[in-house]
Amino acid sequence: MAKLGKRTRAAREAFAGKDNLSVEEAVALVKKNASAKFDESVEIAMNLGVDPRHADQMVRGVVGLPNGTGKTVRVAVFARGAKADEAQAAGADIVGAEDLMETIQGGTIEFDRCIATPDMMPIVGRLGKILGPRNLMPNPKVGTVTMDVKEAVEAAKGGQVQFKAEKAGVVHAGIGKVSFDEAKLAENVRAFVGAVARAKPTGAKGTYMKKIALSSTMGPGVSVDVGNASSE
Repeated sequence: MAKLGKRTRAAREAFAGKDNLSVEEAVALVKKNASAKFDESVEIAMNLGVDPRHADQMVRGVVGLPNGTGKTVRVAVFARGAKADEAQAAGADIVGAEDLMETIQGGTIEFDRCIATPDMMPIVGRLGKILGPRNLMPNPKVGTVTMDVKEAVEAAKGGQVQFKAEKAGVVHAGIGKVSFDEAKLAENVRAFVGAVARAKPTGAKGTYMKKIALSSTMGPGVSVDVGNASSE
């Protein structure tokens, strides 16, 4: 534990007094100070000027990161017949209908993304209290309720990231790995921020993007200049 403490202190010292950096500076700092023995994720957190308890202030969307996330995404698909075959051929990890519903109700959730054809929603709807809090509920607004299951599965496997504002108006996501080169991470950051900017709800008042921070899985966060990050 003492060794971990030294790494933590060293990282915090490296970050001390550094605020509102450019995307490139923040990415370089996070990469340089990621010292875990595994390939840490690079994570973004955005504080937005919204109250998602109001429907007209909910921020929700999806973005395909140009360089992927570096993470293996496990995909479950609710479908029958030809669409189930299509999902399996596209690389879905789990495909089912009532049997999949029963598995989930039994407490087994071995997937990171859930997709459903529209005709499956009466079944999927019974799982709202289980999937909803985990942000796994299929939703047509982010393309996870669709007849084009092939495209949805391939997008999920190819680095597509969903985002949704939490109670405090915070949106967060993994946007790559520390092993990515700096240019690719910076490109992913800008793509994500751009998608959140385009998802600005009609009810948002005042400053929309209040704060942006980057961190590695085990490292401290560093604030990023909002204007720099949101410039295309």
